[in-house]
Amino acid sequence: MHQIEEAQSKIKSAADFPYYVQELIKLCVTVFNTYVNDGHSEYFGKDNYAIQSNGKYTVIQVAENSDTKKFTHYLKIHQQGATDYATFCKHSAETGVEKWVVDTNEMTCTYYDKTGNKMLEEAIPVV
Repeated sequence: MHQIEEAQSKIKSAADFPYYVQELIKLCVTVFNTYVNDGHSEYFGKDNYAIQSNGKYTVIQVAENSDTKKFTHYLKIHQQGATDYATFCKHSAETGVEKWVVDTNEMTCTYYDKTGNKMLEEAIPVV
């Protein structure tokens, strides 16, 4: 977990996210899930490797109903550097995002609502 936390500490903005994913690939992480309600993540890798981080912030309520259009707007402004991570998480909760799943083999980040419906899938740029 220490190596993952060290890689995470290098993220200063959304623009750094692809570099973080590359660091996780070097650590043999194949998939990770991040939960909006408290910011904890589950990391999975080769040979049934699994580890979970602690929550990163005070629990926030995730909306029951999802709003993909509004979420897409919030994501875009976050990726442009207009919001910090805490604000992005609040916006995600407000628009019904329960979690995002990063697949390092497919290089995708997929956002899901509380009922498990896919709200949005994006390709992660290869750096």
